Amino acid sequence: MTTILKKTTSNGKEKMPKFEEQQAKINEVHKMIGALPEKLSSYCSDASISRYLRARNWNVKKATKMLKETLKWRFEYKPEEIRWEEVAHEAETGKMYRLNYTDKHGRIILVMRPGCQNTKSTKGQIRYLVYCMENAILNLPPEQEQMIWLIDFHGFNMSSISVKVTRETAHVLQDHYPERLGVAILYNPPKIFESFWTLVKPFLELKTYRKVKFVYSDDLNSKKIMGDLFDMDKLETAFGGNSQLGFNFNDYAERMREDDKRMPSFWTRGSSPVVPEPIPTTAPCFSPINLESDSDDSGKEQTNNSSNEGVDSEECSPDDCLPVANEHINCVGDANSGEGSTSLPDLGKVQIS
Repeated sequence: MTTILKKTTSNGKEKMPKFEEQQAKINEVHKMIGALPEKLSSYCSDASISRYLRARNWNVKKATKMLKETLKWRFEYKPEEIRWEEVAHEAETGKMYRLNYTDKHGRIILVMRPGCQNTKSTKGQIRYLVYCMENAILNLPPEQEQMIWLIDFHGFNMSSISVKVTRETAHVLQDHYPERLGVAILYNPPKIFESFWTLVKPFLELKTYRKVKFVYSDDLNSKKIMGDLFDMDKLETAFGGNSQLGFNFNDYAERMREDDKRMPSFWTRGSSPVVPEPIPTTAPCFSPINLESDSDDSGKEQTNNSSNEGVDSEECSPDDCLPVANEHINCVGDANSGEGSTSLPDLGKVQIS
């Protein structure tokens, strides 16, 4: 395999490991993870471990720690068991949904409309986000690992989104779905978004930060970005495309119910990963992950990005973008959800076998 060169913050270029070295590191992570129940081992394929290694610049120790934390999170949170009926109320306004086609690179497209926010529960919003991520992964074409986020800011105001939800979103996506985001398109963000962007930037790793693109409908360069990524005949008119089709809750609900039927077999397909040496009979203890709190306590925020070693330092700034052009799209309906609390087991000292 040809060695890939990658920009870094230190000497400008860094050689990624060759194929043989990458496989050796993947095998080392397999060994360090140890034996797992069959259900958890299905999340430790070579491709999955490779994503964690890339997210930690091929540092085996850091990637293993990150993966262990995800395994504990998946064991507790059970994201693959979330079903449409549990989260359907979050989707009623079309604030987040998967398009039924991919971009020109075969990546799943998730549309987000923060101006269509219809609930107050942080826990409920994160649970719907996780459902959408799991559904997107379910529908990824073979040999494709990433997705596109297409964020429409029509109707956005500072009450549309909270710093707490954004922080939790960044935590879940960066820590438990590494290297899944290909590009995040911020479409026509208003001027007031700049102050919010300043607040949320510390939650983003540099690698994630540089995938964010500010796009404006009246900018020729922005139109080229959209044309390079999407089939404009399929893309909604709200994003400068030619399709009059928009979000329809009933149609989308039917699609999601059909996808839910496929989910149980999706994570049990294939064989367990091969470990090069004998492994212990118990899994290592995982560090606790907590997504249960619905309070707005900001004292527990973690904004330290010092662990981002050797990642690309290029940044995208709203200052480089042109003025906003107006778009028109209506949210579908409105709903408010109640919320409950479920205690998650403390697996810090529990044997998983």
